[in-house]
Amino acid sequence: MNTSEFLMIASAIVPDRTALIFDGEEISFADFQERVNRLANALADMGVGAGDRLAVMQVNGTQGIAIYFAAAQLDAIFVPINFRAKTEELRPMLRLAEPSYLFIGERYLSLVPTSGEGALAPERQIVLDGQATGGRLGYQELLESTMPDQLHFPEAGDEDTTVIMFTAGTTGVPKGVMLTHDSFASYLLATVNPADPEEEETNLLTVPLYHIAGLQAVLAAVYGGRTMVVMRQFDPVEWLDLVQRHQANRAMLVPTMLKQILDNSRFHDFDLSSLNVITYGAAPMPLEVIRQAIQEFPQARFINAFGQTETASTITMLPPEDHILEGSPEEIEKKLRRLTSIGTPLDDVEIQIVDEEGTPLSVGQVGEIVARGQRMMAGYWQQEEATKDTLRAGWIYTGDLGYWDEDDYIYLSGRAKDFIKRGGEMISPEEVEQVLMSHPQVDDAAVIGVSDIQWGEEVRAVVVRRSDQLEEQELIEFCREKLAGFKRPRSVVFTGELPRNVMGKVMKRDLRDEYGYPVEATE
Repeated sequence: MNTSEFLMIASAIVPDRTALIFDGEEISFADFQERVNRLANALADMGVGAGDRLAVMQVNGTQGIAIYFAAAQLDAIFVPINFRAKTEELRPMLRLAEPSYLFIGERYLSLVPTSGEGALAPERQIVLDGQATGGRLGYQELLESTMPDQLHFPEAGDEDTTVIMFTAGTTGVPKGVMLTHDSFASYLLATVNPADPEEEETNLLTVPLYHIAGLQAVLAAVYGGRTMVVMRQFDPVEWLDLVQRHQANRAMLVPTMLKQILDNSRFHDFDLSSLNVITYGAAPMPLEVIRQAIQEFPQARFINAFGQTETASTITMLPPEDHILEGSPEEIEKKLRRLTSIGTPLDDVEIQIVDEEGTPLSVGQVGEIVARGQRMMAGYWQQEEATKDTLRAGWIYTGDLGYWDEDDYIYLSGRAKDFIKRGGEMISPEEVEQVLMSHPQVDDAAVIGVSDIQWGEEVRAVVVRRSDQLEEQELIEFCREKLAGFKRPRSVVFTGELPRNVMGKVMKRDLRDEYGYPVEATE
């Protein structure tokens, strides 16, 4: 199914229902379809057609969503770009994607390279807000230049690429993940009910469109005929206000967002009783945070969704029933254990955990998580070697390490590149981080490996503490009581904040750059 049909179906079934709410503006499904038609017509007049790339660099808003559907209508390819990228990070993405046009927020214009790799002429830049100067085009002028009727109908098949989504690019050149119409349609058709005049729901979008979870949430809301409240960027107080004001029913949050909401001094000032589904993922969830959230949102069903860009979002899920902490002490203990897992595989995905030779491992053995199914990526755009490395015999090698338990729940052990190798023993950073986070005076924590002459690597904890009274040795002793001796941190450094990307993942490379000196250097 072509994803452009999601909007066509919803606008036909619930034309007058509000599709989008953003900055005080409410747009119905019918009006939004007309806006998409206008944009597609204007782009077609400018020569945009099948296979052309349309890049977007802007915070969330209605424009990015309209650009996606206009691109799909023309069989073009949508290329969302991280608006936090600097010029030198933007260059390789523009060089690889070679977009026909770049839709860009005015504040980011100075970042667009004008010469050298990835250079983009002003006449190929469309300003989404503010004045279009220096030969650039204006977004609003494009909409006003054409008629609202749909003049172009997509011909792309299920296996044709609709999105190129760049991975974070924290090391080396960013990779452009090619996702097809079927990457989205096969999952949504199996998990989301189509628009229904009798069923209404309001979703709150907090995740950026350049992240797979953000785009997946948009397409699910549109296909389901749901009203979507769009946040430009996440802010905890604004989130609380929007939930109350629009009586939002569903939200997706990353762990750091959820923690900021729960820790906010105004949390109990708002009526959040309308929320009945909270999905979380994209980064490890500290046990204490999800336990607190379950207590504070007793009416909500929680879902832990695990996946990555290459798998077109969710491949495993920890369902709502595993978040209900009721039963005998043994049952509660088992559920608390499961809260640290990523759940079990979805029905349309096959998952294995394999060793370095690709041999499936048994219960309790740590290996790389690999997945296959019809909605996996088609490959990396113009990066054949990277594709061969990740996509092997139909399996996506995720780079995530984990293990099965006896009930087929999967537990993460960290990224393969982040694992610490001490004296021949493999140490999972996530296991140590969970122990650190259980200390009442620890607000945030991450673990890295640092060079050591005797052991090869040693464990260092980088910690945000709640009180200056917490000292290094106390924390090391705390870990000694809960971990095997070789796993405990040999040093602890305290900092005011951990570097995280917009999805809440700790930037381990930044930590290694700043705190990667040997343990001996601190003694």
